[in-house]
Formats: sequence, C-alpha cells, structure tokens
Amino acid sequence: MALPVLLAISGSLRRGSYNTAILTTLGEAITDKAALTVFALNDVPLYNQDTDTDTPPAAVAALRAAIGAADGIVIASPEYNHGMSGVLKNALDWASRPHGKATLTGKPVFTLTSSPGAVGGARAHAQLNETLASIGARTVLRPQAVVGAVHEKIADGRLTDQRTLDFLVAGIDDLLADIARPTTADREAS
Repeated sequence: MALPVLLAISGSLRRGSYNTAILTTLGEAITDKAALTVFALNDVPLYNQDTDTDTPPAAVAALRAAIGAADGIVIASPEYNHGMSGVLKNALDWASRPHGKATLTGKPVFTLTSSPGAVGGARAHAQLNETLASIGARTVLRPQAVVGAVHEKIADGRLTDQRTLDFLVAGIDDLLADIARPTTADREAS
C-alpha cells in the first residue's frame, strides 16, 4: 500500500527560511507515515486575472497540479506585520482558481506558523485559516500549531526542538487521519 502524498508549502522564499526548515524536518520525521515534498513558490508570479486562463503561467499550473496530486497539504508561514506572507497569500489566490474547480477546494490542510516572537505567528495563523476557509479547503481541527522563538529552535536548516517537532508530527497524524476519513462525497458515492 502506497504512503499518502503530502505537499508542503512554505510561505517564505528566504534561503535560510525557518518555515522551510520546519517542513524539511517534518518530512524526515514522517517517512514511515507519508511522503512529504516541499513546493517552492519562487517562480509563482503575482496574481493577474488576465493571465489566469486555461493555460496559466507554468509555475501556477505546476502548483495547481501538485495540489491536485497530493492527498493532503501542509502549509507553514512566517508572520509579517501581523499577517501571513504576501508570497503565500499570492499562491493561495492562484490555488483558489478557477472558481468552483480549484484543486485546493475540499483538500485536507494542516497549517502552522512561526515567528521569533513569543506568540509564534498566531495572527498569521488565524489569517491563513480564514483564507483557506474561503477557498473551501478542509483545515485540520486541532490546537493551533504556532512555533514561538523559532530562531532558537532551528540549527543547520533543521528543527532541533524535539518537543516542538513532536507537537507538529501530532498535527501531521491528525492530517493523515483526516485524509483517511471518508468525506460526504465518498459516503454518497457508496
């Protein structure tokens, strides 16, 4: 039986991104449960409805296809000025289209945020979940996954705080349980 496929999206483009480090470490920690791949947003252009056609920009088509092929999504965002990063909001705007047919609609998603501050990006977390709700994604219901003082928990591109890693792996476990749970459409089809 094949392992579930998880697509991870980091809301940071920075080479030394804490969020990308967290996602990479999560992927390494769950190799026996799921295959997690990080999708880089570097090439996704700013949303422009004029180019949102049947043949969108290549990076957008790749993002939408990767979301569609995944069993579940893991999104990690920094907090910038009390909100999620602009690059992540932009990617979600692309992923929300075409209206009514977006590959993100109905997809199970586990969200987390991080910040050097004490509250770990809680305001960005709320904004991220609100955006996902408007798209119709199925966010995993669980205690908020925020990583405070993240700069003290990352070394050599890896999350080194075991307690934080265990908490985030529990979030992945909840995501995997949500993926395995039959949806209303599954029940109606049977």
